[in-house]
Amino acid sequence: MLKVIIDFDGTLTAEETQVSTLAERSLDTLATEMEVASRDQLCVDYANTQEQILREPHLYRWEVNGLVASYATEGAFILNTSTLQVMLSESEVYSRRVSEVFARAEYDPITDCTNHLFHRHTAGIEPVFREGAHDVLSALIQHIDRQPIILTNSLGDKVSRHISMLDLPVKIPILGDTRQYAMSPDWDHRFDHPGLGPVQVWPISDRYRVDLRRPEYYHALKRVSSDGSALAVVADTFSLPGAVALMMGIPFFLLRTSYTPEWCIQATAKHPLGCVLDNLAHLEPALDRLNTA
Repeated sequence: MLKVIIDFDGTLTAEETQVSTLAERSLDTLATEMEVASRDQLCVDYANTQEQILREPHLYRWEVNGLVASYATEGAFILNTSTLQVMLSESEVYSRRVSEVFARAEYDPITDCTNHLFHRHTAGIEPVFREGAHDVLSALIQHIDRQPIILTNSLGDKVSRHISMLDLPVKIPILGDTRQYAMSPDWDHRFDHPGLGPVQVWPISDRYRVDLRRPEYYHALKRVSSDGSALAVVADTFSLPGAVALMMGIPFFLLRTSYTPEWCIQATAKHPLGCVLDNLAHLEPALDRLNTA
């Protein structure tokens, strides 16, 4: 059995069409409920911060526990999260208020704040599914040797509710709350890079280095394959779901979108187990080629 683990946000859905709504609702919450600043001021600072990030994207990252979870432009939702994190952390007034609101942070106040905004508001935004999402999942369901599993950092109930809108004949399992962003500086596991040997950080280029210290995601993938099934991972971002999968010897299919950085495409294409999909509908033929190989 091949378990095909398909990321939800950005892979099955066109998150680039939803991110403006997510940003608007997040700013509303920061202004009205958390009282960080006025809505107008937050809007100006958000726009200026995002412009600053886009000028030099390699300098801006989504950081958790002092490690880089993702670079800012790897996804439409990730850019929103990164923009909020930079905006809130670079202002003493904003960061102080967020620290008051999230005084008992699991990670740190700003990370907990942006996680809260993401999970809360994506749950309430009706998804826009990519063309082919229904057909791809239907084909996987019908295949005798393949099982689709939906991957998400969100809780499973949100994704189950959204997936039900596709009206599929069976319920697809959800691999939820995987916390691909949960970075652990103390995790001593090393991965066998095909050219570099044992590594914890994958040096993609002079500007981009992907940190692999994501034990919760690693163990989630281990649990899914504990019955002896082979795995494949399909996603629109590289650092979060893709890099660890490749280093575990799991084939990774990167969906090229309007926001996919070129360095992510090149890193995937260069790896022996990496494949770049120009369209979600190309997944089935790519899986067939994988079986042949």
